[in-house]
Amino acid sequence: MNGDWLIRGRDGRLSVYLPVDDAVLCRAERGPGGLWDAPRRVGGEQKVQGVLAVGQGGDGYAHLAAWRTTKPGQSALVHSTHFRPRLAALDWSAIGHPDKTGERTGEPAVAVDSEGRAHVFVRNKGGGVSMVAQKEKGGWNPWRDLKGHDTQDGLAAVTGESGRVELYAATSGQILHWRQEEAGAAPVLDETVEAPVRPGTLRALATSPDSSTLFFTDASGDLCVWRPGAKPVTLLASAGPGPVAAVRCELDGHDCTLLAQRSAGGRVAFAAYPTELESAGAWWTESGPQLPLDSVVSLAVDEDDRVVAATLSPSTGRLLLTRRKDEPGLALEAWRPV
Repeated sequence: MNGDWLIRGRDGRLSVYLPVDDAVLCRAERGPGGLWDAPRRVGGEQKVQGVLAVGQGGDGYAHLAAWRTTKPGQSALVHSTHFRPRLAALDWSAIGHPDKTGERTGEPAVAVDSEGRAHVFVRNKGGGVSMVAQKEKGGWNPWRDLKGHDTQDGLAAVTGESGRVELYAATSGQILHWRQEEAGAAPVLDETVEAPVRPGTLRALATSPDSSTLFFTDASGDLCVWRPGAKPVTLLASAGPGPVAAVRCELDGHDCTLLAQRSAGGRVAFAAYPTELESAGAWWTESGPQLPLDSVVSLAVDEDDRVVAATLSPSTGRLLLTRRKDEPGLALEAWRPV
């Protein structure tokens, strides 16, 4: 999965998305902190491949992108919009292929601009990045080649506080950053920086009106931070493999960035620090039970502005959830199955 698979919907309810063999499943809260609905298939009986990207707009709508087999040896990307967690999502609709035809080229990424238009990014067969975006009044614009070369899978798309869409990609020795110069325009390659990135560890977060922050693990195993216009800095040693989950939240009256990652020991590790103030330092604190090796972690803030963390094991379908307690610091409730 690429993006925040635990999200708060327009109606304040939390929902989670899970790709399975030929479908995407969604589960939603019936009420704040209460019971959850049983899993439902996105797009009814339409079949998709087991890869998913999720993006969310300021209107609270979730935009999903996945690959679908069109005929033997060929696939196309499809898109669905989910307006509210407890309502059915729209059927999957085809949005094409970055190379017109061919097999799956990579894992998509989705960002949604301030006008509610989804932007879907994916590697193309040449190793660069291509994009397709919704039109303002419905339908989709033509595919665009954003260039780049030798990009790794695991693109990180984000919408800045300005409402403009940004994209990060890694190569064997660099990070590339694309940015919209104005709303509705195609993102352009804005900056590159030398950095040895472990594949599949990019995670981007909007952190101020003028910038977004990229988190990644470098070749030595350190969790690093980069904001375009500066140099990457090391924050702390990564807790485990894979990308971190990240969310902005208020902790004891301070604007903080909270990170979570499945640790090498199998539990969830949390670290928090004042947003964009990496020099303040951060350290990991582990929580919860031992998790299966394929477990992924996601963070959100509920309608009461409480941090919520979730873990999901694709092989077992087991979903665990915890919320921050109503007390100082980052004390969490007991993890519970959903």
